[in-house]
Amino acid sequence: MALEMREICERCEVSLKAADAAFICSYECTFCPDCTAVMAATCPNCGGELLARPRRVTA
Repeated sequence: MALEMREICERCEVSLKAADAAFICSYECTFCPDCTAVMAATCPNCGGELLARPRRVTA
């Protein structure tokens, strides 16, 4: 099962392309690096840890 590559930050709604840096929790909530830093890498939805989302490179 592939990750759902959400295209916007759930907090500030900045655009996040598949190759952009982003952070996700185990439920795939997605946040930009700036919002992740402000939230101390903790998902506001589930309380889980936010980790770097793998980047998907298009060929």
